[in-house]
Amino acid sequence: MNPPLRVVIADDQGLVRTGFRMILTAAGIEVVAEASDGEQAVEAVRRTRPDLVLMDIRMPGLDGLEATRRILTGRAPDEPRVVILTTFDLDQYVYAALAAGASGFLLKDVTPEYLVAAVRLVRAGDALLAPAITRRLVERFAAGAAGTTVHRDLAALTPRELEVLRLLAGGLSNAELARALGVSEATVKTHVTRILSKLGLRDRAQAVVAAYESGLVTPGAV
Repeated sequence: MNPPLRVVIADDQGLVRTGFRMILTAAGIEVVAEASDGEQAVEAVRRTRPDLVLMDIRMPGLDGLEATRRILTGRAPDEPRVVILTTFDLDQYVYAALAAGASGFLLKDVTPEYLVAAVRLVRAGDALLAPAITRRLVERFAAGAAGTTVHRDLAALTPRELEVLRLLAGGLSNAELARALGVSEATVKTHVTRILSKLGLRDRAQAVVAAYESGLVTPGAV
């Protein structure tokens, strides 16, 4: 039997933390710590070594974006996944959080069922990027980060893998990728795994950021 999934909740609103904790606990997910600001979140992660962090952006003192950067240093093999808690009016911070290494984001008014499913999805190695929201975010905020030439790292990808990465940057799910390419979802998963491995990326969220920052695709092109 697999050990319970362990989560840290960081949000300056006690009601949000309590609600999320109750939902996750009822689903058999262990909340190992709560934090009301970024400093507490970083300390809680170091102390408890969770699998995943639910991270608010706007918190007093150290905000969630900087806390995410400090947690995801890239040096620890057991770094947790970070999912940003946000609202639509904070889109620009969401993109910055993805660039910092976050594995996706959740709206604070998420349903209990979706919260539980999302936490498990991200822990399993996927990224929490709804297609429509991904397109909105990247098209609106990636223009300043996108380069004009393809990054040399992309030379390691085959033409088919480049095609998959372009579609992935549009926020397509595995099922949608399979339909677009005329292949099975298993084949899509293989392509995505190889892309992440060749580019040294953590998950699909980082792949989306890399596709735009490398200049492989540009806002509005997908």
